Amino acid sequence: MNDFTKFIKSNQEQAVASWVNYLNQVRIDQLLSSFKEQDENLLNALSSVDDAVKRINLEVVTSNRGGQHGMHGFIAELAEVGIGNARKHILGQDPVYQWVNDNGPVDLVRGSVDIQQKFVASGGRFSLGAITEHLEKYPDYVKNGGKYQIPRDHFEVVKRLYSMPPEESGKFLSRSGDGPSFTDWRRIDAFFRQGSIDLESLEPSTLEYRQVQRGVYESTMADEENSLRSIDRSLRDNAYQESLPTLGEGASATLTAAAVEGGTAFVLAVVAKKRQGTQFREFTQQDWIDIAGQTGVSFGKGGIRGSSIYALTNFTATSAAVASSIVTASFGIAEQANKLRRGEIDELEFIENAELLSLEAAVSALSSFVGQAVIPVPVLGAVIGNTVGAIMYRTVASSLSTREAELVERYLDEQRVLDEQLAAEHQELIQKLDEGMSDYLGLLERAFSPDVQIALLGSAELARRLGVPADEILDSEEKIHAYFLD
Repeated sequence: MNDFTKFIKSNQEQAVASWVNYLNQVRIDQLLSSFKEQDENLLNALSSVDDAVKRINLEVVTSNRGGQHGMHGFIAELAEVGIGNARKHILGQDPVYQWVNDNGPVDLVRGSVDIQQKFVASGGRFSLGAITEHLEKYPDYVKNGGKYQIPRDHFEVVKRLYSMPPEESGKFLSRSGDGPSFTDWRRIDAFFRQGSIDLESLEPSTLEYRQVQRGVYESTMADEENSLRSIDRSLRDNAYQESLPTLGEGASATLTAAAVEGGTAFVLAVVAKKRQGTQFREFTQQDWIDIAGQTGVSFGKGGIRGSSIYALTNFTATSAAVASSIVTASFGIAEQANKLRRGEIDELEFIENAELLSLEAAVSALSSFVGQAVIPVPVLGAVIGNTVGAIMYRTVASSLSTREAELVERYLDEQRVLDEQLAAEHQELIQKLDEGMSDYLGLLERAFSPDVQIALLGSAELARRLGVPADEILDSEEKIHAYFLD
């Protein structure tokens, strides 16, 4: 593979890595943006509840507005506005409730809908009696699109009894005072039989009747704040789950990388054929088979590269540039391993080639990383960085190659001379060792001979060879007699 082909493939590989990194970064940016927006949403939601509590304390409780029996109605209005807007804020939506506060026919406005709130427990009519009084005073209220809002628990009872047929009402409703009674059903039935209003004109409040009483509303609003925080955590969890890598995105990265690498290989294969002097129209069937083979292999490598980079960047602490270089080095080393198994290179060449491949991959990774940091444009920065880094690396490598080759050649010559010299000395030492060992074995044989006379002479000779002083060696009868008898 020539330098130009290496250069193109290196840029293509880092471009794929940069693109995968861009996909990952988009998800991360979206997650951080979602968290930032949610911070503001939660703040606005809690502020809406806090403002409602402050207004209730100041404008209703402190001023005793509505008196002992009517205060809870004004508490309910402000609580509905605060909670209703808070539940919009937590979802990132605009507030919809406004408190009218003019003692007129409308208590609240939700968007373009007028709302009259009735929180009345007296009379046992689930706030419907208060609606009747309001309709008598403002007969066109419903016709003009207005709605009545009653406590949520009141609405549930009204809706249930409204839908109950007469034949069931006397059979299933309580007559002991536990739960809705038959009398309640009759009152609700009579209310709707008047025909001035239907169930569609009623709606439940966010709160129940008991939750807006003077001694209870603060805990009600505190519970709502806890509920808002719970919703906030759920929304953040959803945003985090949506930001996680997906099988679909991984498949897209795999296919895109395969297509890019396969396309690059196709172009390079065609260019290589043309450089050999073959015109495009002269390509033979074998030429196209060769091109298709190279394209197919690169398509497979590209798929492996895309999936590997996606996995490494999402499930390990590895940057895209480094991940691509790891894959590139792995492919190269695997190819060198095949050559080693086929006997095309020896172990030393395998190690040297693997080191060189790893070095080039590291230079590519570092250059792409720096380029992307300096030029924060997806893909473009990585390609430019890799281009500059590759050119600098090859320039430095070529400028040093001549001197390095001379140094290596001189070193090899010195090693050859030294090897020959050491080999000669080694052979000489081996020969001397063999001669000495032969003499030593001969002495041992004589020293331990069954013949006493031979053994005596052999022992004496062995002692002299081992450096025993001559006067201490028993090599004569006189010395033996003197040693044992004197």
